Parts: sequence; C-alpha cells; structure tokens
Amino acid sequence: MTQAISITNLEYSAADFRLLASKTKDGQVVRRLLALGLVLEGKSRTEAARMSGMERQTLRDWVHRYNAEGLSGLSSRIGSGPAPKLSEAQMATLKELVVNGPDPETDKVVRWRCADLREQIACRFSVDVHERTVGKWLRQLGLTRLQPRPFHPKKDAAAQETFKKTFAA
Repeated sequence: MTQAISITNLEYSAADFRLLASKTKDGQVVRRLLALGLVLEGKSRTEAARMSGMERQTLRDWVHRYNAEGLSGLSSRIGSGPAPKLSEAQMATLKELVVNGPDPETDKVVRWRCADLREQIACRFSVDVHERTVGKWLRQLGLTRLQPRPFHPKKDAAAQETFKKTFAA
C-alpha cells in the first residue's frame, strides 16, 4: 500500500485554514482550504475528502499544489482556450475584404453573406469554419450585419427619378 502524501508546507494551521476560508469569496477555494484543515487536524484523507465533497485523489492533487505553490496553488486555473484559427494579420485582411465589399464580376455576389465569406476564408487562408463562426468574427471586428441595400450595377438613375415623378401625382 502506498504512503499518504503529507502536507509539508506548514505555514498555516488548521485554524488558520478555517479563518482564511471564512474570508474567501470563491467557494471552490473554501472547500479546498477546509479539506486541508481537516487533514491537518488528523482526519484521514478519505474522510477529509468525503467531508469536503471531493474524491481522495482530488484532495491528493490539491495537497501537492499547496505544498508546491502555497495558498496561490489552491485557486482555480483557467485555460487559455483553443488557439485562434486566424492570425491578427488575417483578421485585418478579412476586415478589409468585408469593408471594401465584393466585386460582382470576380466574386459573383452583390453583397457578402457569412456563407460567401466562409468560402473566401477557405480559399484565401485554407481555414474551414462554420458560418456562425464567421458571424462571431465579424462582431469581434466591430462590423454589423446591417448593410446598405444592394443595387443593380445596370440601374438607370434617370429612369428611377422619372418613375418617382410620374407616380407621385
């Protein structure tokens, strides 16, 4: 049978852990402090873990972190998350592409939709993403979905004005 890991960082007593727990606002850290306090009082690891609402192995991991890092080791760590699919330069290129608008002859569209931008991103950057991701990126870039209504490239402004004058009467 393996030997239990002991708390080697004896900077705080069980009473100190309880006092720190009463002043801490993070519930998870409070549970960890109380569990370590129970261990220092002489409770078995299994009993201390059960009383604190965690598994014995989890308590062992927290003891290791406390021994290595002190009280700061008991706080929760947040991961950085997945790496962004587009770099800053690529995001700037995407913003420029959207702001300039499509060229009807080469892009075969009159205005950008998320589906069209998704295809452009796949062609230019070799990154395949969902349409919803494209919408999120546009919001991150400060672009809105509101767009001016597209107009036909062969429209006749004079004919429209004549039409408006004849129908206004």
